[in-house]
Amino acid sequence: MLRVRIIFKLRNKGGILPFHHQHLLASMVSDLTSDIADKGGQKCQFYNFSGIKGQTKVTRHGLQYFSNRVTLVFTCLEQHFTDYFLQQLFRNQFVELGGLILSPEFVEREESPEFSEQMKYVCLSPLICTLQSSKQFNPKDFIMPDTDQFSDLLYESTMNRLERSGLFSPEEIASFYRFQIVPDQYYLSKLSKESKKFARIYSLSSQDGKIEVRGYTMPFVLYAHPEVQRFVFFCGLGEATTAGYGMVDIANSDPTLRSMPYELQQTLPPKVVPSYR
Repeated sequence: MLRVRIIFKLRNKGGILPFHHQHLLASMVSDLTSDIADKGGQKCQFYNFSGIKGQTKVTRHGLQYFSNRVTLVFTCLEQHFTDYFLQQLFRNQFVELGGLILSPEFVEREESPEFSEQMKYVCLSPLICTLQSSKQFNPKDFIMPDTDQFSDLLYESTMNRLERSGLFSPEEIASFYRFQIVPDQYYLSKLSKESKKFARIYSLSSQDGKIEVRGYTMPFVLYAHPEVQRFVFFCGLGEATTAGYGMVDIANSDPTLRSMPYELQQTLPPKVVPSYR
């Protein structure tokens, strides 16, 4: 498992990204790893990434970036997939993403924290409970995060992904029965008083076309087995993780203090500047 911080130089200070730009990043990751199978690798289904992080200002057109450098956090179950993605990314002198012109500069590896049965997280990207409709609700419905239904949906999603990962035996997965999410009530109450939202509707692409889902962004405590905590930290929580949803980080922790330089495995010749808009 590998979690890295990719630092870009922002070439056009003041450039703007859409508020919800995960689909642009998802297109970039998908394009840069599209031919990994041709290189003797296998397309990975267990990776996750944040939005573009930097000093921003909210405008009517989106997020305007003013920092000299911005960061993308990328994490994956398989190191070879991450290395391949980084090699392809760093072939480009520039990457056009929305209204930003980004130049990849260097990569840092985040050290793995110690995991316990109680961990507090913050969301680096919106958290999606389910993509499936049922008799009780559809993916757009709002579900209070402090309810058993909210935790149950994320538990089912996490156990399904754990099973598909092949990391654990059926007996081990059966032992991961403890799973409860407790949102930060002070945070939710504060947003409510300020008339701000922590849950919004997002549009996702699927085999059946575009679907609308509800995403949540909030601090929360997760009670679960330490191995489940590790999986969530490295592979994301909830649905659509390979589309950039469900990335979490340790609350009240500065990731730069647990990061170290990460050397790319090989340098590849440059190619045409990719553009994602």
